[in-house]
Amino acid sequence: MTKYANRDDVLVLALPRGGVPVAFEVAHALRAPLDVFIVRKLGVPGQDELAMGAIATGGVRVLNEDVVRALGLSAKVIDAVAAREEKELERREHIYRGARTPPEVRERTVILVDDGLATGSTMRAAVAALRKQRPARIVVAVPVAAPETCEEFKTEVDETVCAATPRMFNGVGRWYEDFSQTSDGEVHELLAQARTCVG
Repeated sequence: MTKYANRDDVLVLALPRGGVPVAFEVAHALRAPLDVFIVRKLGVPGQDELAMGAIATGGVRVLNEDVVRALGLSAKVIDAVAAREEKELERREHIYRGARTPPEVRERTVILVDDGLATGSTMRAAVAALRKQRPARIVVAVPVAAPETCEEFKTEVDETVCAATPRMFNGVGRWYEDFSQTSDGEVHELLAQARTCVG
């Protein structure tokens, strides 16, 4: 990742909330600007941690067809979950960004950071939404990932950086000493700190 340090064309975008503390460290190490790219997982009703897809800013919806098919999920169920998550997506846009306009990504190298990759649905929605804005290069960077998901992303983006891909993955949270929820306040504070550092 050091090849992206001290470059005017590099932007680090975090997937909130869990990706923000990780992205803060990446942006600091690269001396690159940090912002958020808001994506919401579409959890299966009654099994919220199981992603049937995700939505992202710009009206992008990505479905995990394997999960949808295996569980026989109807369009009505998916639409209901998506409508609820759309409200949360808008709320987070307002809280984290306020009046600030989203950063310009066109012709830039964008490093998308999250706290890890399990099924990859959330990151796929982010990549699909980001691609519409025509960045020069998309890099996906995470501390830990399911090996097969990391491999899949190597064909979906320009570069994939998965620091660890344990064979017995069993979920992102297992690989953190402290996997407690990142609060809206912490996200806001880290973004403010990052603006001070770069600015």
